[in-house]
Amino acid sequence: MTTAPAPAIAAPRALARPKAFFDRIRPMFAGGAINAAQLAGIQCKLDAFGAAGCPIAYVAYGLATSFWETAQTMRPVPEIGRGRGKAYGVPGKHGGQIAYGRGDVQLTWDYNYAKADAELGLKGALIGNYDRALEPMISARIMVEGMLEGWFTGKRLANYLPSTGFASLAQFTQARRIINGTDRAAQIAALAAQFQDALADGGWTARPAVPPAPRA
Repeated sequence: MTTAPAPAIAAPRALARPKAFFDRIRPMFAGGAINAAQLAGIQCKLDAFGAAGCPIAYVAYGLATSFWETAQTMRPVPEIGRGRGKAYGVPGKHGGQIAYGRGDVQLTWDYNYAKADAELGLKGALIGNYDRALEPMISARIMVEGMLEGWFTGKRLANYLPSTGFASLAQFTQARRIINGTDRAAQIAALAAQFQDALADGGWTARPAVPPAPRA
């Protein structure tokens, strides 16, 4: 495990060859097909990771996490059971809302909703309505910022994954500690390796700078 500080965020990134990426990941999904909702969810996460300038290994692990946590829907989902039987599954702060898991990374506990609200600059929108964490872009931003900064367990992407080049299967396995200890770590690591190959096929790279408009 590395203990390097989070790398300086690079220029925004995107896929140079989106078709190659989607062709590579399509067999991962049930029936070998990606529906419109899944496509939109994937693109939302690519946009969020790209805006943060994240390297290929980070994006791969984020996509694998979403694939696993959302049961392949690639869309934010509420926790099955709505926290029933869990310490956080009772009415609490912020109007008695229940802070059960929501989103791509299943955000729980009222203090985590408050942190996400503050860090994303939502000005009370999230703590006023926890279901806002089910909105695709808010959920994607929670996942990206939380994984970059270590919101969920104190561990962050930079602790386990390289800021350049490819991550190994062993590194992806350790990266589960960012979200949930070692639960299903091997399965998610295998998914991350597949997404990493697909991102390479798709040419995940810095977007070319847009030149300034010429003066009149």
